[in-house]
Amino acid sequence: MSEQSGPLANDPFHGRRPTSHEQMTGVPWDASYSNGPAPWDIGQPQPAFARLASEGGFAGMVLDAGCGTGEHALLAASVGLSVLGVDVAETALAIARQKASDRGIEAEFAAADAFHLEHLGRTFDTVLDCGLFHTFNGDERPAYVASLAATTARNGTLYVLCFSDDGPDTGPHPISEKELRAAFSPGTGWNVTALEPDRIQTRYHDNGVPAWLATIKRVQTA
Repeated sequence: MSEQSGPLANDPFHGRRPTSHEQMTGVPWDASYSNGPAPWDIGQPQPAFARLASEGGFAGMVLDAGCGTGEHALLAASVGLSVLGVDVAETALAIARQKASDRGIEAEFAAADAFHLEHLGRTFDTVLDCGLFHTFNGDERPAYVASLAATTARNGTLYVLCFSDDGPDTGPHPISEKELRAAFSPGTGWNVTALEPDRIQTRYHDNGVPAWLATIKRVQTA
């Protein structure tokens, strides 16, 4: 990676608008990976996604949106699929590339803005979102959902694993079933075909926290 010069050299957001989470914390996502593992970085795939992979739920070209240090992209690549993992956190991407090299797994990682995935110039048959959707507030979600639609093939499958508002000890950005279904409605180019309670494992919870695992199909808008 070459060093950056010019007006963006001292811009931790590299010219993009900070997300609501970044505005709230005052630091870019990259800072989450600068001093050891992030709270959600458990060093292996989330059990929900590992189960999907074992059941043959991943197919075709795979996009891991908000891939972090790459565990889910590497999981998909390990079953023989072509994978691109994208994130705004360059430190996380560097760790992901090193993991791929160390494990002898071929996977591609690139910096990309989740609100402008169309800039990738590619479409994918399977898209993974582990813990990204729930970081966006209500004003941001339409742009993110549209960005996903722009890069997901017709009849492609999107899997979203996000914090839910069901039960005690929820995560910091809990999502209701109503919010999830409203975001991924036929009017926005999607159909939620399955929505099941699950858990997201973290480095600080012995049994994880309540989550939704959503299976969502890309459909033609009216």
